[in-house]
Amino acid sequence: MTLKLYCFGESGNAYKAALALELSGLPWEAVFVDFFKGEARSEEYLSNVNEMGEAPVLVDGDVKLSQSGVIQQYISDKSGKFGGKDDTERYEILRWVLWDNHKLSSQNGVTRFLMNFLPEDKRPKEAIAFLQGRLKAAYKVLDGHLEGRDWMVGDNLTNADISCCGYLFYPEPFGFDRKDWSNIDRWLSNIEATPGWKHPYDLMPGHPSDRGL
Repeated sequence: MTLKLYCFGESGNAYKAALALELSGLPWEAVFVDFFKGEARSEEYLSNVNEMGEAPVLVDGDVKLSQSGVIQQYISDKSGKFGGKDDTERYEILRWVLWDNHKLSSQNGVTRFLMNFLPEDKRPKEAIAFLQGRLKAAYKVLDGHLEGRDWMVGDNLTNADISCCGYLFYPEPFGFDRKDWSNIDRWLSNIEATPGWKHPYDLMPGHPSDRGL
């Protein structure tokens, strides 16, 4: 059965799920969510897809899951990939997924939205500066952890890598330049070199230019 992923190209959280699906080898298809036209907040979406009004959402027969970390774990359970080779790795992967969701992706997503998807006169400069300060601290943690490592956990790509890279391939400016962080840059190159890797705008439907953004 083909898995369905409700997603849109601008979403780094959706990218985590889409990339995990693509690299897992599981059959899947993307269902476009027109987030910027309010589809995720429509009564139909809230009633039939996700009461939280968010994407991504994974549908596999009678199974319906939201939240990227949960979807990644489901893909790992189904495919046997990206989940770690033992309990020690599994807990370490979970530690980084939760860290990313709280310290990295959550801040990246908001900062990128404020800087690129709001009219310029409505962009809160003080809030953006505050968020970029928090992100700089997170990049420092990530870059330090990757010193001498090819991957976040163990010797292979795992959900820790897929989660933490979620927003870092996007071209829109949000205060991140991978060339400023040598270990992050090398690690992102490792991910890009993984057979089957695709850029978020190539992997999922939807691009800012499609909506004049």
